[in-house]
Amino acid sequence: MTRTSTSSRAMVSRAGTGGSFAVAVPLPRQIERIRAGLGFHELEKLQKALGVTLEKIGKALGMSRATLHRRKIQRRLDAQESEKLVRYQRLLAKAAEVFGGADNAREWLTHPQRGLGEAIPLEFAKTEIGAREVENLLGRIEYGVYS
Repeated sequence: MTRTSTSSRAMVSRAGTGGSFAVAVPLPRQIERIRAGLGFHELEKLQKALGVTLEKIGKALGMSRATLHRRKIQRRLDAQESEKLVRYQRLLAKAAEVFGGADNAREWLTHPQRGLGEAIPLEFAKTEIGAREVENLLGRIEYGVYS
């Protein structure tokens, strides 16, 4: 999910298996949804878009196998898990934009990248600072300053 803040509104882009689309969502509403916890279906959509197992995406969100199972039953993530999920949605959307689609984005996000010291972007992005570095690298690639 990519956001470009304009006062209290934000542009939100979502990349899924069928492409991407953009919709204006008020920033306070986004924050409210994260605090309330996103639905488990959002995690499932991201998992399918990335082509990884639920266990792998759960681990990226800091969830044990038991917690993942419990969230699946509850059909809701907690606020911290939701915030991390939005981080990965944002990265997928940005990568899809840079590489021209979800398939190319998935490929790039799940393989070692020289610009990250041969780290896999999805693993590198487990922390906010790591996610920012992945976004920075995508920006450099987008503008032809790949290193």
